[in-house]
Amino acid sequence: MKHTAKYLRGIGIGLALVVAVVHLAADGPKATRINRAIDLLSQGQPIYYTGSHEGTDGNFEQGVKDAQTYADYISYDMEHAPFDVKGLSDYMKGLVKGGPTKSGHKTPAVIVNVPVNGTDEATVRANAWMFHQVLATGVHGILLCHADTPGAVRAFVEAVRFPAFGGRRGVHGNSTAARIWGITADEYAEKADVWPLNPKGELLIGLKLEDKYALENADANAKIPGVGFAEWGPGDMSFSLGVKNGGPGPMPKEMQAARAKVFAATKAAKIFFLNSMNADNVVDMIKEGVMIGPASERAAQIGREYTKRQMPW
Repeated sequence: MKHTAKYLRGIGIGLALVVAVVHLAADGPKATRINRAIDLLSQGQPIYYTGSHEGTDGNFEQGVKDAQTYADYISYDMEHAPFDVKGLSDYMKGLVKGGPTKSGHKTPAVIVNVPVNGTDEATVRANAWMFHQVLATGVHGILLCHADTPGAVRAFVEAVRFPAFGGRRGVHGNSTAARIWGITADEYAEKADVWPLNPKGELLIGLKLEDKYALENADANAKIPGVGFAEWGPGDMSFSLGVKNGGPGPMPKEMQAARAKVFAATKAAKIFFLNSMNADNVVDMIKEGVMIGPASERAAQIGREYTKRQMPW
């Protein structure tokens, strides 16, 4: 009987511990936004993304697999990879199937590189249909490549916003995107706007200021209302400036100057700066003020521990 009583007491203690753990988990940080990237940036936390310039396998199965990624958002590249909206749509459905994330978001955030160059306003307006089709799949943001002129950037922002917010995006597509977000079509119309310009918005849009033309207009481009972040695209920037960028040693002075100018433009416009990072320099990048970066799982772990992030990943 003594052994039985001791055994039962042990079970009771074990159950109490389980209940305590569940209770603590329930009281932990919860998702407050649809877009995980915005959720974190609004808290002052850097975000880390994964993705390849060679493109993402646009299919349902890959989406299910990527739903539990370590990253805060997935960079889905269609700039030089095929512009396959059906594949992207299937991928988004797979993310929903494989979710929610450990942070409680329905899916990781997805930001798409669309194959539209922001060379001028007319080019962006003529290709706005690409932004509309991509957004209808339920993604959480778009990057404008080669964002060269203020007119192009302004047209880009208008293309992704609904008329109620001063934009030109049409209503068709709301229902498909809303299903991915787990809300009604009417709710989607209220939430699918650019943040931080709209504090309640759930779309994060950015600029690739990645050539000599964009560099010349960096300050003006970054200040267009609606833009949330920008990067300096060192690969294309080196091509445009005609300098080699790579190998051991410091960057060429032209590249250092280009990075500094874009970084300064983002600071002046009070938007976020994106820069590559790794496990060896992620802490230094954060100290410098970089808030968005492509990072390995190890680099992201180091960064999250440094900033004492509470949200699960």
